[in-house]
Amino acid sequence: MALDDDYLHYPKRRHGYDHARYDWSVLAERPAIRWPGDKPLAVWINLSLQFYPLNQRGVPFKVPGGMTMPYPDLRHFTLRDYGNRVGIYRVLKAFERYGIRPTFAVNAQLAQQTPYLLARLLERDGELLCHGWNMDHLHHGGQDRDEEADIVRRALETLRELSGRPIRGWLSPARSQSWNTLDLLAENGVAYCADWVNDDLPYPVTTQSGSLTAMPLSSEIEDQFVITQNLHSEDAWVAQVKDAFDYLLAEAEREGGRLFTLSLHPWLMGQPHRIGCLEEVLDYIAGSDRVWQAPAGEILEAFLAQTQKVGG
Repeated sequence: MALDDDYLHYPKRRHGYDHARYDWSVLAERPAIRWPGDKPLAVWINLSLQFYPLNQRGVPFKVPGGMTMPYPDLRHFTLRDYGNRVGIYRVLKAFERYGIRPTFAVNAQLAQQTPYLLARLLERDGELLCHGWNMDHLHHGGQDRDEEADIVRRALETLRELSGRPIRGWLSPARSQSWNTLDLLAENGVAYCADWVNDDLPYPVTTQSGSLTAMPLSSEIEDQFVITQNLHSEDAWVAQVKDAFDYLLAEAEREGGRLFTLSLHPWLMGQPHRIGCLEEVLDYIAGSDRVWQAPAGEILEAFLAQTQKVGG
């Protein structure tokens, strides 16, 4: 039986990608940019403050860092809670010591349950972005759109109301997404999403409700990825962060602006035996006069202004 002619017809076949979310673009071929103060490298330090439910559903998967032992898994639940009760204050002191202006990725339920913690974050010269509802409300393929829409809306509305801030950024729990997530974020007034890691500069994303910017937040040097998933030592993590920083700075000097991002968790780096490693990294970054360190939203605005200028 002969195949129908349509069988080998692929309407999305073209140069680049087979989707319309963003255009094909090679970083080395883009116009060079510079950051404020004529700095070659922008630095985004992101601290995730998370709530892992003790009675997690694990739908459609158990989130990394979540409960792993039979219920009630108090061992891991209290370790995560340690970050929001103890570790966070060590990290905040380190940020203050080295003049870091952080971005706080906050689960909306955590902000709701710990108003004292939210108040402390709002005292800082930084930015809040929404980290979803909690670490057990994941976004995934096959999820009912209305169900996901309710999660996105509830998380953003809660964090905006409690903080009194516009909340323009989003980081999904476990960086999980469905095919609808980006559209729902744009519908709810989100300007940038930090889930994807496929670039060293921001880039525009198309949604049903207009443009959204992808702000790549590196997972390769994230503390949780390196230490708890790759099982490398804290000293190895320090070395990897420094290597990434040095390379991107040198590349930015040669070829144009780059974005260096560092994703942290207070239940990890706020531990007594690790806080010194974090301080070593922050001291290294703060010791360079060739970087511009700012919260994610300010980096986004500087990037958009610079690319419009370059494009004009």
